[in-house]
Amino acid sequence: MCSTRSTAGGAAPPGSAGGAGAGDTARPERGCGCGCGCAGTGRAGGAWADGEVCRSGLGRGVPAPRGGARPSGVPPEPAGGCGGHAVAGPDEGGEGPGMRQHPGEARERTVSAGALVDDAAGRADWADPVDFAAYLDHTGHIGCLGHADLDDPADPTDHADHADRSDADGRSGPGPGAVLAQIGLGLICGGYATGAALGWGSAELALVMGDFGLSAAALAATVSCLLYARIPHRQRGIRPAWLLFAISSFMAAVGNGVWGWYEVVLDRPVPSPSLADLCFLLFAPPAIVGLLVLAQRPVTRAGWVCLGLDSWLIGGSLLTLSWSLALAHTAYLPGESVARAALSLAYPLLDIVLVSMVLALHFRRSHLNRSAVNTAIAALALTVLCDALFTSPLLREHYSSGQLLDAGWFAGSLLLAYAPWGARRAADAQPAPLPVPAPRTRNPRRRPFAALTPYLAAAVCTLSILYNVVEGRRVDRVVVLTGCAVVLALVVRQAIMLVDNIALTHELAQKENHFRSLVQGSSDVIMIAAPSGVLRYVSPAAGGVYGREAEELVGSALASLIHPEDLGAVVHEVRRFLAAVPAEEPTTRIECRFRSGRGSWLNVESTVNRHQGGLLFNSRDVTERVRLQAQLRHNAEHDPLTDLPNRALFTERVRGALSGRRASDPGTAVLFIDLDGFKAVNDRLGHQAGDDLLVQAARRLQDSVRAGDTAARLGGDEFAALILGDGTHDRAAREQRVYEIADRLRGTLSQPYRVEGGAEVRVAASIGVAFADPGVGAGDLLRNADLAMYRAKAAGKNRVELYAPQMQAEVERRTELATRLRTALHDGEFALLHQPVVDLATGRIAAVAAQARWRSAQGILFTPAEFLRAADDGERTAELVLQPHLGCVASAFVVGASGSGLAASAEA
Repeated sequence: MCSTRSTAGGAAPPGSAGGAGAGDTARPERGCGCGCGCAGTGRAGGAWADGEVCRSGLGRGVPAPRGGARPSGVPPEPAGGCGGHAVAGPDEGGEGPGMRQHPGEARERTVSAGALVDDAAGRADWADPVDFAAYLDHTGHIGCLGHADLDDPADPTDHADHADRSDADGRSGPGPGAVLAQIGLGLICGGYATGAALGWGSAELALVMGDFGLSAAALAATVSCLLYARIPHRQRGIRPAWLLFAISSFMAAVGNGVWGWYEVVLDRPVPSPSLADLCFLLFAPPAIVGLLVLAQRPVTRAGWVCLGLDSWLIGGSLLTLSWSLALAHTAYLPGESVARAALSLAYPLLDIVLVSMVLALHFRRSHLNRSAVNTAIAALALTVLCDALFTSPLLREHYSSGQLLDAGWFAGSLLLAYAPWGARRAADAQPAPLPVPAPRTRNPRRRPFAALTPYLAAAVCTLSILYNVVEGRRVDRVVVLTGCAVVLALVVRQAIMLVDNIALTHELAQKENHFRSLVQGSSDVIMIAAPSGVLRYVSPAAGGVYGREAEELVGSALASLIHPEDLGAVVHEVRRFLAAVPAEEPTTRIECRFRSGRGSWLNVESTVNRHQGGLLFNSRDVTERVRLQAQLRHNAEHDPLTDLPNRALFTERVRGALSGRRASDPGTAVLFIDLDGFKAVNDRLGHQAGDDLLVQAARRLQDSVRAGDTAARLGGDEFAALILGDGTHDRAAREQRVYEIADRLRGTLSQPYRVEGGAEVRVAASIGVAFADPGVGAGDLLRNADLAMYRAKAAGKNRVELYAPQMQAEVERRTELATRLRTALHDGEFALLHQPVVDLATGRIAAVAAQARWRSAQGILFTPAEFLRAADDGERTAELVLQPHLGCVASAFVVGASGSGLAASAEA
């Protein structure tokens, strides 16, 4: 038994006096989700017809922009191309197929900076403007560009569309659990259908399975929908809708249970009307309300009026068709009571109402809980199909419980039970909040049928009347009245559309003027490039920014305007941007040099958006900003006096030389240079003369190094040079080559300088050289060169010293001695030994020699040759030797007979 059968108006099952009547069920509505459901406005005022296919040289058709509006500020396109820009979309109060459309808003995606990657290998990709189109065609991005505005990643309804399409394309699918559930569902339904086809083996079992089997299936759907409705959901309307589906299924379960009680338990015919009829009639209203809760409802009064007209157009056409085929015979059946006749008509009429609402709401289907609702639609649609078959006189007269028709109702109930749990995307998924987009239309590919639906309904009504005429029957007054009402509704609907479109055309014109003024008044240049790389549109601001009029730029190849050195990077960034997910990266930023009307190159920064049929560039001149940034960067990396690289830039270049392709070349060397005698020039002639000397020395150093080498000023009178290796593998040859370069620099820097005031001065140069041996980092290399330079100064200055490993050991030992020296002075570890000096001529003591000795606490004896150098570096010689023992030395003086004083000396 089904959820919608009746005891009136049909043949009774075997062994019963009553007959099974027409059934009813509900079929959920489906809608576009944005609430419009409308089709194109046609070509009004130069607007595109919605759903019309334009040709953009893409090799395949691309749906024209929604809403039919041309882009704001964009001139009409030449033949063979569409220049779609920000386009018009619908209002949420769209009223069904072919009706009201509201103008859209110019939509600009949020700007997000994208890194500009300089891909040298790709610099020739755009050498020919055709290469850009070939690349797009090769990578398959033409279709993406052509449909970029059809599915906005910021639109939650589009996310649902993408999810549906991903299912259809096989890119995502149910998990293992869902697959097992589907297999189990198929096996159960298949087993029931097999049993029904074989008659269940006995009439008694057939009655049980046909009555209580359907009741159990409907009860399972009730429990499933009720449990799902109790789960908290973020989306409003899901819980009430599934609760209503549970109530509807419960009515079907009770109706089939009552039917089975009469047939199986009481073993007598089901009376008509009965409690089962009441339950079956109550099946449809909760389902209708549940579908209305999930549907996108109109937000304007005109939308509600058009929704009602659409429902009547569909319902009236189905009424005329069903009345002509079957209902007229049931209504005028002689001998029938009024109650039985009314009940016989109630079921098919309720089915007509359900189908009308489903078709009317199909184009405003909500995106909420999409997969589960689609499964429920399939379940209820299967029930509606079984109801339609049951109302046919041929099946109704030979129907009995447990037959094959019951398998359809059984499968519909189980499918409804499976719907909320086996869907691929559960309704309780927690998506990230998305920005609410401007009102817009849905995918135009769905809209041709939506636009034709009212006219198809009128055609069905006309065919119903023609059927009666062809069969030679008298046209029933119900058919005539219904047909007239359908035609009247169609006329009223078209009148509402006409008035609405007039208002919309005026509104579109106002918005177009508004956006045109924004584009024309903007200081930024807006350009639209076709996939071929040809500029389709350029805003008037190009004259002031580029020095070239917009008309001159339109039709030119974008590649011809970009600097050849930047072209490869631009193509690389475009390639990366098109390959990215639009929802994750709606825009990118490209900076390149652009040819101006004066022949110079301007630095231009562009924000790039995907656009129908190409790319949209929002460009601005940043030449002054780039120039200022370059100047600031130069100042941060160069010495302000000599304009040579400073220590930071020099260190970076040394690091680059050691990590680049020359990393394995041990011939790379660093020279540290110190000007000996510079302080004397500064003190004698002044700082201005010293600065003049430094500038001349820097110029000589810069002129003496090779083009690939780097000369730098580290600070004060210290300079440095980075000498790149020439690939020589012989160590002696490498050292000889660099030594000759360093000695030549020493000689050049030691030449006389004529400074301010005409004075001629000389300074010497002490140079330390260190080589980039394997495993030596940039910091170690600079330190080694510095040690070699100090060794050159210690060895007499004005010379070149090559770094040797023992230099580091000597420095470490002197550092250790200096550290211990401070402790030894405090702890009194020094001793002063006195030695008399005798005058051999007179035999008298002429002087006393005081010699310092240092014996550490560990018993180590340090000679003066060791610790006095460390003391001299720390300027502690007098403090260590003379001051603590001066009194001791004085007391040791012996005065001679002649009265002459003795001399005291301290020796190392």
